[in-house]
Amino acid sequence: MHNAVERIPWTIVFRALLPFGLGYFMSYLFRAVNQVIAPDLIADFNLGPGELGLLTAAYLFGFVVFQLPLGLLLDRFGPRRVQTALLLVSAGGAAVFALAPDPWSLTVARGILGLGLCGCLMSAFKANAMWLPMSRVALGNATTVAIGALGVVTATRPADWLAQLIGWRPMFDLLALATVGVALLIFFCVPKQQPGQRDSGPPEALAAQLRVIGRIVKDPIFWRVAPMVAIMSGAFIAIQTLWAGRWLSDVAGLDRAAVADVLLVMAIGFVIGSLTTGWIADRAQRRGLTIELVVGVSFLVFALSQFLVIIHAPVPTILPWFLFGFAGQAGNLGYATLAAHFGIGAAGRAQSTANLVLFAAAWALQWGIGAVLDRFRGPADGAVDPAGYHWAFGLVLALQVVAVLWYLRPKRRN
Repeated sequence: MHNAVERIPWTIVFRALLPFGLGYFMSYLFRAVNQVIAPDLIADFNLGPGELGLLTAAYLFGFVVFQLPLGLLLDRFGPRRVQTALLLVSAGGAAVFALAPDPWSLTVARGILGLGLCGCLMSAFKANAMWLPMSRVALGNATTVAIGALGVVTATRPADWLAQLIGWRPMFDLLALATVGVALLIFFCVPKQQPGQRDSGPPEALAAQLRVIGRIVKDPIFWRVAPMVAIMSGAFIAIQTLWAGRWLSDVAGLDRAAVADVLLVMAIGFVIGSLTTGWIADRAQRRGLTIELVVGVSFLVFALSQFLVIIHAPVPTILPWFLFGFAGQAGNLGYATLAAHFGIGAAGRAQSTANLVLFAAAWALQWGIGAVLDRFRGPADGAVDPAGYHWAFGLVLALQVVAVLWYLRPKRRN
């Protein structure tokens, strides 16, 4: 019997897993950093909520437009070369953002950032599958996600401290240099393909790939799962990376430092939730429970946190936002349903197609919340009447309820 757990060589940890993990760290840092520099952007460019939502959501739009080409490039050229090139593109986007003279330039720069960082997670997952022992790939993937979650932590109090110390433009210059550093680390440290290394075989023809994707989008199971993943996780991304900070300022009345502190607590909840949600789902399935049940229970916690925010309940401010961070990623458990249904041969394309729908929803929700808030402008520049958040967050929660009920509805027997 061979029950021993295969070891992960430390050389692979430092030369493959960690460099790609740092790439995902930068992706989440850039995704969330606008929430702490929002007061600076509002003051410097006289932005309204709709303009702030549009320029921040441009990052997510960059993800949307490049998801399908990304998969083809990763299969053909490998994660090392693809991720290096994309990170250099994102560094250019950060440099443009630092120099932007107007809101339109900021929006374009955010779009470039999103395009350059859209492959960080998929590149890391592909690299883990190539270089880690097969029995340890899940651990490698979980570690990558946890490293990315630390990027959210860095985008709170530390980023706010640095922005106030040197200014948001010099901070983006430093972030651009750090991104170049990660790109060079991946290119020079990650090992090239070696004889005997696992590979996915010759790249599949584009026409064949598109035929599989066509079958996926016609499958009713896909449209049972994808809306839940897209709306639940998309709402989490849209609020976590921008509108949570604005709510804390406009409704809770917190100053900039206090806002950053609450965002830090939410980010810690996100890290803990990222590490434990999959473990809970794994334990539940061993006991004969379903993924749907875990998603349903997690959504109750997620919905409760949003309801407490919507009604501005008289509870400690950090409580609903910690719960929001902890439960917000549970929607991603739906990817396991897709993998089980479509099988290993098409699971990657089914999940990447759902990922495309997810980021399209996140982009639309982040922009849409700003559009709703534009109708509830407060007396101060950039401020919003608290009633605007009741409507915007309430509509987003209603969409989630519909999507989750659609996902949990009783299955028909064949």
